Amino acid sequence: MNQISFDEFLNVDIRAGTIVHAEAFPEARKPAIKLWVDLGDEIGEKKSSAQITVHYTPESLIGTQVMAVVNFPPRQIGPFMSEILVLGYEDAEGAIVLARPDHRVPNGKRMC
Repeated sequence: MNQISFDEFLNVDIRAGTIVHAEAFPEARKPAIKLWVDLGDEIGEKKSSAQITVHYTPESLIGTQVMAVVNFPPRQIGPFMSEILVLGYEDAEGAIVLARPDHRVPNGKRMC
């Protein structure tokens, strides 16, 4: 395990946001869902592609609050530009489970 300093950790901007739109991403090499996440007034709505199709459908994600890294540069994924990295964990079989607050927080709140 690599160690980082607290200052390095503070450079990673992780915010809470709510999924406001989601749709299948059939053009992706691996099964994925396109997400539009409301990150509050300061950041606005950002897009992400997430390989979360084992546990989630686009319809089930609307209104779900998630955690996302918002200060990575945008990344082109096929025909889709991903602007944030939605965070998750691998389950015992390797499928992704979303990381999210267990109580609602304001969209755009920074993880501390």
